[in-house]
Amino acid sequence: MLSRRKEKKITEKISEELVKTFVTALEREDIEALSTALYKIPKSVEKFAERYSLASQHLQAADFRKQAELMLKGTETVVEMVRQLRDVQHIERIKDLNDRLQYVEGEADKLMVELLRELYSGRRDPLQVIIVKDLYELMEKVIDRCRDAGNVVTQIALKNC
Repeated sequence: MLSRRKEKKITEKISEELVKTFVTALEREDIEALSTALYKIPKSVEKFAERYSLASQHLQAADFRKQAELMLKGTETVVEMVRQLRDVQHIERIKDLNDRLQYVEGEADKLMVELLRELYSGRRDPLQVIIVKDLYELMEKVIDRCRDAGNVVTQIALKNC
């Protein structure tokens, strides 16, 4: 909850500074779009963490390592893409990073199908199925949010190269 408040304050501060600033290298709308896209990533992570802690007693058999690895790859790639915005002349690097994000998101989708196949097999308690499915979907949403932020970075770079 605390990190979400901090993220919200940062987003508000960015919007505030954009109003005060007359000249920016990037368009204000692009900065706001990126700020919003980036804000949604930790917000989704926090939702996962809250629900995980609420349901931890039902998660003994659940393994979230593969999704966590994909989330890490996605977030690291977004961070690198944002860094690349400092010098949009490296548009090919941004495109490569965006391709990597698209790949990670595709792998997350494939993994989700595998995990759902196991959940729907009937070998688990129905309550556990509901809880684990919800958590899988939240982790998938984090990766989707990373992809969305990467798409915004790519659009900004294409407009400014």
